[in-house]
Amino acid sequence: MALVSVVALVGGVAVMGLLHLVPSSAGIDPVRRTISEYAHGPDKWLFDTAVLLVALGSAGVFVVVAGRAPARRVPASTVFGGLWVLGLVAVVVFPKTDWSVGPSVAGTIHRYASVVAFLCLPFAVWSAANVVFGAASRPRVVTRLLALVSWAWLGVILTAVAVMLAGGEPWWRSIPLGLVERLLAGTEVAAVLSLAPGLLRADDLTPEKGDPLVRY
Repeated sequence: MALVSVVALVGGVAVMGLLHLVPSSAGIDPVRRTISEYAHGPDKWLFDTAVLLVALGSAGVFVVVAGRAPARRVPASTVFGGLWVLGLVAVVVFPKTDWSVGPSVAGTIHRYASVVAFLCLPFAVWSAANVVFGAASRPRVVTRLLALVSWAWLGVILTAVAVMLAGGEPWWRSIPLGLVERLLAGTEVAAVLSLAPGLLRADDLTPEKGDPLVRY
């Protein structure tokens, strides 16, 4: 499952990267326009595929992490990872508001689902790092560093919102929103992928049924 999950995550990243290269999406400015803008064009199916692959891969990773956690205890990574996955699915089911038409209920759900997803993923990988790598290891530090960087990108967006509430210009104009969102999304997917080496190694080292090492 760990290997399939990694393949799904990498596939989702590849499809999302393709969206930035195909001519039919060339009119979307990656610096100012958010990733969800692709869902309003002819490449919606590519956007949906990319997000669902990331959701599927993430779900697999956190299921494997849950299997490594101590018995009779639900790890925080399962709760926050589940919210990340559900948020991604909701982003696909409820498209972003098309502002050329006007506000929509689906667009509002999309916005809050993306906030929940982006906010919960750093908590999920922070918790999972201990389960996968142990309390003291270099890979654990890398995973938690990626979680911190994710929170930093979120901080950029929240700061822009605070400036707007204090009388500044609209938050989506005061920062290069598209670029910040892409860096945030990329960092969070990288954080999930950073768990893969520990999960794959654990799979390789799992004794076969009947192996005398099982009793230890």
